[in-house]
This record gives sequence, structure tokens and C-alpha cells, in this order.
Amino acid sequence: MSSSFGTLLKTTTFGESHGRAVGAVLDGLPAGLALDEADIQAQLDRRRPGQSVLTTERGETDQVRLLSGVENGRTLGTPIAMRVENRDQRPADYGEMDTVPRPSHADYTYRVKYGIAARSGGGRASARETIGRVAAGAVADKWLLETFGIEIVAWVDAVGDITAPVPEIGTLSRRRVDAHPVRCPDDATAGAMSDLITAVRTARDSVGGIVACVCRNVPAGLGEPIFDKFEALLAHAMLSIPATKGFEVGAGFNAARMRGSAHNDPFIFRNGVLETTTNHSGGIQGGISNGAPVVFRVAFKPPATIGLPQQTVDYRGRPVTLEARGRHDPCVVPRAVPIVEAMAALVIGDLLLRQHGRRR
Repeated sequence: MSSSFGTLLKTTTFGESHGRAVGAVLDGLPAGLALDEADIQAQLDRRRPGQSVLTTERGETDQVRLLSGVENGRTLGTPIAMRVENRDQRPADYGEMDTVPRPSHADYTYRVKYGIAARSGGGRASARETIGRVAAGAVADKWLLETFGIEIVAWVDAVGDITAPVPEIGTLSRRRVDAHPVRCPDDATAGAMSDLITAVRTARDSVGGIVACVCRNVPAGLGEPIFDKFEALLAHAMLSIPATKGFEVGAGFNAARMRGSAHNDPFIFRNGVLETTTNHSGGIQGGISNGAPVVFRVAFKPPATIGLPQQTVDYRGRPVTLEARGRHDPCVVPRAVPIVEAMAALVIGDLLLRQHGRRR
């Protein structure tokens, strides 16, 4: 199993959804960063379950504990280990997994691959694994902001067929995003999204959505062609998040409908630096950042666990009617926002270290 991500800034996550704990080890972060548990907790609180009526009712506080890599409030340059206890496990809710693979879950594929699967909560396939990503990403995010001035802000761009107008990404803040529980910075659209999620939950169904993200003040020159292009690593990072089904950068799939004369980003010379007049490229050209904001979107499918009866079969091929139990989000995108930010921070942090090593 591949549980590590990154080259010079490497994150390894551990733990199962209903095991004793989950967490991560972040290796490669430079020494000297001021860091305590509160810096990490702020992002974990944005990811944790039970934070609003739009999310799962699982009662976890997700309190992080720093186990290594920090002394007297400063990083040591050694591996930073972080742990979060699981306190509200209900394995009994998943008894049907012993005999019935849940539709569109990883129960069947994990069992085929490994010959065994976690008996409750999806194990490593559960979105609870992302706690480790958010913890590691929060550390990388703080380092990027304080050392390089890089700001990463994600928001809910769409829920179902409801899409928000494009915000002013140059000034958009996490505080503005968090002003509504659905994490859409447009008030009217946020209300409509909330109503849709509530209706879907009442109907015992689920709905998908899209998270958009902007990374500001990313320096030009980051990215490792040919196979570790900036957008390739972003795609790798984002599509490794549970429930993701699509990724696009800049104009994305709309670029396929455009002509070159409309899609090209002309250059201008401003304050002694080359800049572009538009940003259809999403801040990346030839796999390398060009100094413009890096902008991308990630599509999330509807959560697979729903309360409606589903006609399926058990592992022996016998027809069954499955009515899932357990506590699950009717829509994952409000809680996915800090996960997307975390993975973006880990990608950018790793590329910065690789670029720094090239210039020594």
C-alpha cells in the first residue's frame, strides 16, 4: 500500500477509520518554524465531523497531539509525528460488510487486492484517513505563508447543479469562505446549496460537488518536467483524496472548447517582471509555475453510503437489499475544503524544496 506522498517534503499517513487513532508523519520540513498544536488544530477543526447540520453526526473532537519533531515551540528539522485519537467508533454499524460489498465503496476492491478488508468504516479507504493529510498540510501551509508569503484558499464552487459565481480570488480569505457552513463565499448561492444538501439528507440520499482553490504568490519556476509537472503533481494529490472523480487547472475542460486566440495568455512587462494579462493557464505553463495565481478545481462524487434501499448482491452472488447504517455526510465538499488546501500545500512545499536544491 502506498501511504506516502512527496519527494523531499514527504507525508506518510496511518490509521483506520475505526481503529485506535489516525495521523501522519511529515519529514523534510526545515528547522526553525514556530509550531504548536493550535496551528494544526485550526485546520483539523474545519475538517472534523459534526461541525454543522450539513455534515456527519459522528462525534469526534479530532484533537491533535505532536509526538516528535518540535521542541520548545520550534521544528527541529526531524520527522514531525502527529496523532489523533478515534473516540466515537461504532463498528456494529458495519456488520453487513462481512457479507455484502457496499455499492461504489472500496469493500470489494480492497478484499480482491489484499484478501482481507477492515471490518468497519472502510478502514484506510475512509475519508477519516485525511486527518493525517490535513495535519501535515497545516504545518506545510504555515511554513509556506510565513517563509514565502504563499496563500492557499479553497472554497465550495458547486453542489449538485448549483454553481457559485467566480469570487474575487485575489482577496478571497478563509474567513470569508467559512462565513457559511457550506463554505461557499457567495451568500445567496451558499443558502441554495445548504437547502439542497438538507433536502438530499432528508431523502436519505447524497449529492456531489466541486471544490475550487487558488494559490497566491507562488513563485515562477516551480515544477519538474517531464513527469513531475506542477499540474501533474496537483492532479496526483487531489485525485488521491477519497471521493474525487475529476481535476482541472485553469480553463480546464472548457479549454477544449476554446480557440488558441482566446485561450492564450499574452505577456506584459510590469514592475520589471513578465506577467500575463489573463490566466487561462491557471498559473502553470509547460508544467512550471509562471508567477500567476495557481487556480484549479476538484470534482467530488456523491457519498456512496446512502439510507435508501439498494438492490445488490452479497459476496456469494445472492441478491440482497442493502440499507446502509453508519453516520455519513450527505455531501462531502464543505469538509473537503481544508483537505484540498492541505494537499496543495504539500505539493508546493515539496516543489519549493526541490527547486531550492537545484539552485545550491
